[in-house]
Amino acid sequence: MTDGRPSRGVLITLEGPDGSGKTAHAEHLRAAIAATGREAVLVREPGGTPAGERIRAILMDRDESSVRLTQRADALLFMAARAQLVERVVRPALERGAVVVSDRYLDSTLAYQGFGGRLGVEELLPVGRFATGGLRPDLTVLFDVPVEVGLARKTAAETTRFEAHFDRAYHERVRAGYLALAAADPDRWIVVDATAPEADVLEAARAAVLGFLAGGTRRA
Repeated sequence: MTDGRPSRGVLITLEGPDGSGKTAHAEHLRAAIAATGREAVLVREPGGTPAGERIRAILMDRDESSVRLTQRADALLFMAARAQLVERVVRPALERGAVVVSDRYLDSTLAYQGFGGRLGVEELLPVGRFATGGLRPDLTVLFDVPVEVGLARKTAAETTRFEAHFDRAYHERVRAGYLALAAADPDRWIVVDATAPEADVLEAARAAVLGFLAGGTRRA
């Protein structure tokens, strides 16, 4: 592979606005890949390493009185956790020939801080390339859902500062950002309608992922 990617293994990333359901489907997708006989590794962002989990605690804390982050600090903390995860977990797994399923990746920062926080994709991309060492996903599945539907799905226990302290306009920009990123790179992105029944959403994502791994269609 090129663009800083290892010569073996496949990186599949799952993206989506808050409440899209991608995290609920992540383990099912990992299991479906493993059932084909391939090693499948599931990671999440931010987190996945001791340092990443400490950063996650800061980033997801809904008590803004403890740590009030600027959009730039937000983006850099996500990048730091990502850099650690890529170097410690993702690259080694890819070098073994594994399929890595990542619950969020660089596109999350582009959508949330780039579009939602209005930092701009052009500023964040060079930082993202540095943080990941140029490691790009082979396939990205976007679980798309309208903002009002996604936010209504979140329970009190699942609420982070992104739901608690960011207004609807912010979340609308995030969703629009995701759709813009997908439209700009259709060869990498699959868009799944996450408003469909849960079983249908999972089947669409599963078919897309397994089809891609088998060398078939990448469309959901």
